[in-house]
Amino acid sequence: MTKIKVDNPIVEMDGDEMTRIIWAFIKEKLILPYLDIDLLYYDLGIESRDATDDRITIEAANKTLEVGCAVKCATITPDEQRLEEFGLKRMYRSPNGTIRNILGGVVFRKPIICRNVPRLVPGWTRPIVVGRHAFGDQYRATDFRFPGPGKITIKFEGEDGEVIEREVFDAPSAGVTMAMYNLDDSIRDFARASLNYGLDLGWPVYLSTKNTVLKAYDGRFKDIFQEVFEAEFEDRFKAAGIEYQHRLIDDMVACALKWNGGFVWACKNYDG
Repeated sequence: MTKIKVDNPIVEMDGDEMTRIIWAFIKEKLILPYLDIDLLYYDLGIESRDATDDRITIEAANKTLEVGCAVKCATITPDEQRLEEFGLKRMYRSPNGTIRNILGGVVFRKPIICRNVPRLVPGWTRPIVVGRHAFGDQYRATDFRFPGPGKITIKFEGEDGEVIEREVFDAPSAGVTMAMYNLDDSIRDFARASLNYGLDLGWPVYLSTKNTVLKAYDGRFKDIFQEVFEAEFEDRFKAAGIEYQHRLIDDMVACALKWNGGFVWACKNYDG
């Protein structure tokens, strides 16, 4: 039988435990017998990531940027137990988080509704597409424990010499702290991807944040989405008979439970 020639290479990211076995089976039975394909192999198993100090994950992501397509197997994000089990040098960050931070973009999840599979919420008769922003936030945060009383501050030093510094907390005792970030350009890409997805489906789009608490951080998501919508999408949404709204995440969860589906839900990284 003549194999189908695949013109461009695909990055192959191998994973951990049973996914290695399942993926090998899929390749041997369903892919390699039928496709003439160049698979660029990267072993993202936990032992390989440890041996390379996680450079292998970064190399795989950069190669994906170069060729434009990849298949990734499930991987372990180690905790204290896995650290001991595998004798790792350190607890490496989520490989998915590392890859997404390099690639950027949005992860869209659209469920397939099967009539004979019971639904957790009976009213969900249409799919709900979750668009998860795939950059920054908790997945690239810097967090650490502090040993005792002291001041926690956060500081920005601009290339032009501008300095912005804020006192976060005057801690009376030991505890934990965290700092995270995002970029205006990435949020704009997130907005465009989510709004375009809604247009393609003919479904409304809703962004959820907690801007009442994180007034600058989540407020930036709200403002940029609104700017992009008004400048690039408002007329097309009106013509398609669909809407875009920002909703407080508490309200959005309640709406999702009582609506029957058929909308795109744009979520920040951790929420998604």
